[in-house]
Amino acid sequence: MNNSLKLYAIILGGGRGERLFPLTRDRAKPAVPIGGKYRLVDIPLSNCINSGIKQIRILTQFNTTSLHRHIFQTYTFDIFSQGNIEILAAQQSLEGGDWFHGTADAVRSYWKRFSQLDASHFIILAGDHLYRMDYLDFFRFHIESNADITVAVKPMPVSLAHQLGVLKTDKNSRIIKFVEKPQTEEDIEDLLDTDTRKDQVLSSMGIYIFRKEVLDEALSLEGNDFGRDIIPASIKHFCTTAYRFDGYWEDIGTIGTFFKANMDLTEKKSAFTFYDPQQPIYTHPRFLPGSHLTEAGIYNSIISEGTRIGKATIRHSILGLRSVVQDGVSMEQTYLMGADYYDSDGDIPLGIGEGSKLKKVILDKNVRVGKNVILENREGIENNDDTLYCIRDRIIVIPRGTVIPDDTIL
Repeated sequence: MNNSLKLYAIILGGGRGERLFPLTRDRAKPAVPIGGKYRLVDIPLSNCINSGIKQIRILTQFNTTSLHRHIFQTYTFDIFSQGNIEILAAQQSLEGGDWFHGTADAVRSYWKRFSQLDASHFIILAGDHLYRMDYLDFFRFHIESNADITVAVKPMPVSLAHQLGVLKTDKNSRIIKFVEKPQTEEDIEDLLDTDTRKDQVLSSMGIYIFRKEVLDEALSLEGNDFGRDIIPASIKHFCTTAYRFDGYWEDIGTIGTFFKANMDLTEKKSAFTFYDPQQPIYTHPRFLPGSHLTEAGIYNSIISEGTRIGKATIRHSILGLRSVVQDGVSMEQTYLMGADYYDSDGDIPLGIGEGSKLKKVILDKNVRVGKNVILENREGIENNDDTLYCIRDRIIVIPRGTVIPDDTIL
């Protein structure tokens, strides 16, 4: 590839993540823990590093403290690598503005700074998707197709079309139509991906490559969001192509998709795995002891470092860093995010107390569950809010730092 071509990355990390509440009550969406020891933002950052992209800008806005801390503690390039990760938060300036009003508006707010970089192209990435991609393959397709803009796309079931940004291409992969979340049967019928299967549509992954000068022009178009405004308008003005991605990809947009993505990781043949020595997913290194298990029965589960497990039974579950599970506990399809520290003081220590039973539960960090607690949503409640818990998509979610008293039954 031509040495004059330089691809810089812009990661969008400013969303409120309202549909992931209460996991986003105290943190930005890209800072939500996944897989026991990682954060969502580790995915695009690791993909960039594995693809040789070391000039990265991250735009942040909402509940940024833990996200900023994680990035600062994890991603540091030495002086010989020529790498740089810069965090750019929403700010007021003499030109005005404060909060970002959408994905495109976030990039627009810092365009003066971005325009001065020696990049020839920018790749725009979401901070809350789970996938593994070689961005250089994507970039190579963009260059070879002589495109101004290229959108990464994935075939998806037509039943999900109303939730997605759906597009249609010609035989040369040029995008000829783009509809954000089509609602009518007529619109969906017109967007069917007949090149593959008639029960699929091509969905935008929210990943874009722009030529630098084209991005400058595109940001002058009306609208604040790439998917809703800029891309649909751009296909009329610029050569916009679609790069088909056939690997695993999940938009972690709701509690339901978040829970499913994590539970899928516990399967023997998971569609996505963090175990890939050729393309590792990086995260903050910690110096924790190996996990200590005492007569525990563990089946198809992920156990992170520093965990202590008594005589418990754990099935299809994930235990995060410093998790503590006492004797007699039964856990099934449960994600215990662990703790930021060890603490056995107080009437109810950190972790899961003796004799408790949990099924289809997400427990955020630093949660204390008492003895003989039952968290199973036996009534099959779809959605509910309480002082001690939330229920989303029939999944019980225990917010960060919550204390569940002994003998609580749900």
